[in-house]
Amino acid sequence: MAPRSETLVSIPVDDVTLEGMLEIPADAPGVVVFAHGSGSSRKSPRNNFVADVIRDRGLGTLLFDLLTEEEDRIRDNRFDIPLLTDRLVAATEWLWDREATRDASVGYFGSSTGAASALRAAARLQDAVDAVVSRGGRVDMASDVLDEVRAPTLFIVGGGDTQVLELNREAKAQLSCEKDLHVVEGAGHLFEGEGELEEVADVAADWFARTVK
Repeated sequence: MAPRSETLVSIPVDDVTLEGMLEIPADAPGVVVFAHGSGSSRKSPRNNFVADVIRDRGLGTLLFDLLTEEEDRIRDNRFDIPLLTDRLVAATEWLWDREATRDASVGYFGSSTGAASALRAAARLQDAVDAVVSRGGRVDMASDVLDEVRAPTLFIVGGGDTQVLELNREAKAQLSCEKDLHVVEGAGHLFEGEGELEEVADVAADWFARTVK
């Protein structure tokens, strides 16, 4: 892995270029790739907060736009999970094509609809992905591939986000890999209450620190 670096990167995918931020602490064994939810971007304040905590645990992070600005204007693209999955896989392969991150282990952090693309990408790449964390994930949008996921998977859901919590419980039951469900008591879908996002970040960072090596 490269020495500590913070780099604005351009990721070519098919006929478009996706912008991202790659930050790697010195001697990091792996990189956590973020898949944001619909209507969000690499600049998501919540994801960037979580990324800061993950980097404090010694892992690199890649936050990138799953869609170009032009593509994001078309609402249906935000929910095109196969397209978003292709983009996430392409970004992962781009990481492995770079000399500095060629041997990096990879984890996925997916939020809302981004969790569905993270799970689908993990199912496609199987043993090449070390871990998945889903935050308030629409994991029902990946239900048909959950039995193909091999990476240790953690679901984090707000206790007040009742519908999504039930979907995550069902998804956890379908997995045959290492798995866990962490409920942030009283939290809603966006984890806006005092200390809620901090709990998400700490639990996610612990999961990645143990599994991405």
